[in-house]
Amino acid sequence: MKSYAAVDLGASSGRVMVGRVGPDSLELAEAHRFPNRPVRVPEGLRWDVLALYAGVLEGLRAAGQVDSVGIDSWAVDYGLLDADGALIGNPVHYRDSRTEGVAEKVWATVPPEELYAATGLQYAPFNTLYQLTAARASAQLSYAKRLLLIPDLLAYWLTGEQGTELTNTSTTQLVDPRTRDWSYDIASRLGIDLSLFAPLRQPGDPAGVLRPEVLEETGLTGPVPVTAVGSHDTASAVAAVPAGDEHFAYICTGTWSLAGLELDAPVLTEESRAANFTNELGLDGTVRYLRNIMGLWLLQECVRAWGDPELGALLPAAAKVPALRSVVDAGDAAFLAPGRMPERIAEACRATGQPVPESPAEITRCILDSLALAHRRAIEEARRLADRPVDVVHVVGGGTRNALLCQLTADACELPVVAGPTEAAALGNVLVQARAHGLVGDLADGRRLLTRTQPFTRYEPRGDAARWREAEARLTRG
Repeated sequence: MKSYAAVDLGASSGRVMVGRVGPDSLELAEAHRFPNRPVRVPEGLRWDVLALYAGVLEGLRAAGQVDSVGIDSWAVDYGLLDADGALIGNPVHYRDSRTEGVAEKVWATVPPEELYAATGLQYAPFNTLYQLTAARASAQLSYAKRLLLIPDLLAYWLTGEQGTELTNTSTTQLVDPRTRDWSYDIASRLGIDLSLFAPLRQPGDPAGVLRPEVLEETGLTGPVPVTAVGSHDTASAVAAVPAGDEHFAYICTGTWSLAGLELDAPVLTEESRAANFTNELGLDGTVRYLRNIMGLWLLQECVRAWGDPELGALLPAAAKVPALRSVVDAGDAAFLAPGRMPERIAEACRATGQPVPESPAEITRCILDSLALAHRRAIEEARRLADRPVDVVHVVGGGTRNALLCQLTADACELPVVAGPTEAAALGNVLVQARAHGLVGDLADGRRLLTRTQPFTRYEPRGDAARWREAEARLTRG
């Protein structure tokens, strides 16, 4: 057996997991978990990337001797380096307000229809393309000689080598999903200098070895290689979906819900653009055809506003609230910013003429019903637009711990839900490292290993599907 350290960074926490892989075994253990606390400074919302790097080093120290390290994180955000390779300021958080109104400026040069046909990416105000447009006149960007996406920045600090991993790069809205290379025409028309980016890497490519200073700080014995994985955490999570064939949908649950299909080619139709589906790149030439949904961010923000009550008591209380009494559009960008989430949910219900949820249990039930409804809508539209039948929905990530959400998703989608693995991104990260070192075969082989070694829970659909259609109609009328 060999050991692999998976650095998996989410929007609210980071973790270093250790995966042990053998011919017919796959074990995962947590070495270290640390908070990811963005900081609001006078110029806006920023990531505390130095604290994240310190957490990574502490995690590698706790992990002990490993055969490789891989890093995945959230998408779109980046750090800028000067001519000496030093970081220029803390990276801007994707929830920062600097991109407000920027899309319209971009569309004046490249209409949204052309942008989608070229890059296949859904509209999201925080896409890297819009961030770079917002930063165009900034001193930091004018001084920058290199741009590294978050996982590539951390890999650079660990190894001293620079690269740009493809699955994460595909979220910048600067990549052509057909060629799996830069969209040179789009970048040129928008005045974005692609030479800022380091050379592209594929999942499984070598990304250097830990620097002597890192070895000394972590207590590891070198050489320890760093391996490029699916560095967008969703790419790693989808790689860990334990599917038996192609007729499946997935929902990667956590701060966001990413709901969609795994395809062999992008869907670049105008109808797909209007439905706001994205074509992001995955392993082995696959495309992650999905829609971004606000996810458990809605509940996380409410829990924070309520003083952090225990979910162990809140979820059973929510289960007793009448189903589908009130729902909101969980994909609405109105819920993107932090703060006042219970009040904003109440306002959305009031605006659509529905009963206004008041207690934490009622608001929680509204959120979970709304997420299940958004999952239903995304999967129904994805399979129609891609002309792909779906027999089962795989739910992976943190939401697998929420049995009520999993059951509601099965009910809403009218399909069985298989929940697990919970640490899907870390497992996908480990599998790519193991594959690069010859212990695992192709994507299907890795999924078979997951099926044999990881626990799963199956939820069968129940209840009246007509009630979900009526609830969706309420939002449409609203």
